[in-house]
Amino acid sequence: MSNRLAEAISPYLRSHAENPVDWQPWGADAFAEARSRDVPVLVSIGYATCHWCHVMARESFSDVSVAAYLNEHFVSIKVDREEHPDVDASYLAAAGAFTQNLGWPLNVFVTPDGKPFHAGTYSPPAPLPGHPAFRDVLAAVTDAWTTRRAAVEDSAAGLAEALAQARPAGMGADLPDQARLAEVVDLLATAEDPVYGGFGGAPKFPASPTLALLLDRADGRDLALRTLKGLGASPLRDPVEGGFFRYAVNRDWSDPHYERMLYDNAQLLELYTRAWMLTGEHWARIVADGLVRFLGAVMELPGGGFASAQDSESTVDGARVEGGYYALDEDARAEQTPPALDAKVLTGWNGLAIGALAVAGLAFADDTAVQLARRTADRLLELHRRADGALVRASIDGRLSPAVATLEDYGMFAGGLLELATATGEVRYAVAARELVDRTLPAEGAVFRAPEGADPVLTGQGLDLATDPSEGAYPSGLSAIAAAAWQLYLLTGVARYRDAATAGMVRLVGTGDLNPLAFGAALRLVNALTTPIEQLVVVTPDRPAGDDALVDAARRRQGLVAVVTERQAEAFAAAGFELFAERGIRQGLPTAYLCRDFVCRLPTTDAAALA
Repeated sequence: MSNRLAEAISPYLRSHAENPVDWQPWGADAFAEARSRDVPVLVSIGYATCHWCHVMARESFSDVSVAAYLNEHFVSIKVDREEHPDVDASYLAAAGAFTQNLGWPLNVFVTPDGKPFHAGTYSPPAPLPGHPAFRDVLAAVTDAWTTRRAAVEDSAAGLAEALAQARPAGMGADLPDQARLAEVVDLLATAEDPVYGGFGGAPKFPASPTLALLLDRADGRDLALRTLKGLGASPLRDPVEGGFFRYAVNRDWSDPHYERMLYDNAQLLELYTRAWMLTGEHWARIVADGLVRFLGAVMELPGGGFASAQDSESTVDGARVEGGYYALDEDARAEQTPPALDAKVLTGWNGLAIGALAVAGLAFADDTAVQLARRTADRLLELHRRADGALVRASIDGRLSPAVATLEDYGMFAGGLLELATATGEVRYAVAARELVDRTLPAEGAVFRAPEGADPVLTGQGLDLATDPSEGAYPSGLSAIAAAAWQLYLLTGVARYRDAATAGMVRLVGTGDLNPLAFGAALRLVNALTTPIEQLVVVTPDRPAGDDALVDAARRRQGLVAVVTERQAEAFAAAGFELFAERGIRQGLPTAYLCRDFVCRLPTTDAAALA
């Protein structure tokens, strides 16, 4: 049996390379083999730091007899959901027809032409209450395929048609207004856990995009700050290395699932930085500093860029345990091998980290954070951007994945570059971001689209989602690219970026029922689109004499803040970023230009006047 996963980009796929299952990577070849053999396909989706994915790999996919059955009756495909998010989104949507307990590993059984007809998540090796044994699932699927083929194919075709018709086409003609967003805040207040903080019961997640929405609003700020303060002192945060775990099993934040995701820690860094900007309180600064340290010391890779995640399991004193490493203090950890990193560099998630580090670097005057953001941005611009300007979705050790870059990649990377541009004054980052956004808007009045299209296999099967509307733990691709376009509008004044962002949010949330825990990022952007705009540009002499009270005051402002030298302001203006046009210093001193909706007050050199 040939080993098709040994050279995969994805560490998750490589972890299955020695299974006796004849795994194939995602691609057209696997479906072609299924058609020639006239057998169904098992599409098994997971990711490297998924605990139950590891468990099922050990219990079932390493079992020789289970593997023999799979090899005889199925073509088996392994998919890393982080490398192929569009594949994961399509099959998650289909799996909802078969189970309400969606998660990973996600095992979907499909016809040779890709139409799902059964799905489930973790299956144990022996039956448990509510969980049939995996062997029994395989036998039942085989029986249905061989004895009730017509019914299976009809059902699969009907589900595929229903999914195609359910593609979002816009829920209304207008954005939610401020009154509706106030209702959203009230809804979140009622969902707050009054004892332990956070929202709902167990399991409990950080809900970073929703906290960002609350932090932006005066009526939600106290709730957001209360939640962040409690979260920073909870078992979900590792006080030794500074990073946050993915979620907690229990309502009181105890018993974390110990994987640490780049997207969680990047978003939380921005939140704690903004919490400090609002309050100046020590707890927020401690957590933010810890997150910068964690990203640099743990997640940054030797070749540049950030790993996508760190595993939940590790070997402590020769025993494989989940979370045991994190029970140790700093000195004891030094004697152990830390949990493995998923060293896959994802363009979008790295963009979130670049943006958060740039925000923290500007707010705290922290050159370490800025340089970490700059190194990462430069590495991605060098490696993850092809000669024609198209992005690469993922890489590992400098090897590029064939996976198609998504709107998530374009939006999150562009957004991070824009934050880095305004934090450093380097226009090249803003120019690169504009080029990325422009690739998703090829014509005036166009709707955002991934430049390279959807996954070609899904497209050929009619299963691609026109827009992946899913967001919860982090922004959807549409929210991310729309937010980047909105940032571009604030810097350029070009109306098509504002109009595209507005149209994207109408498409995503429109006037339908608003679920703030499911659409936090979208609603945050809607809030920005429906409130007065504030832009602050501080121009300093090309050779500043040192720290200045005006610059320090600007660092604490919310909203769009850019601190640039005179020469940098000229470079931005020459590159078409209209906000910087005719912005110079007065009396040889740092000078602030505070603008609302592009109408600027008289420039000031007085920090008190700015406040």
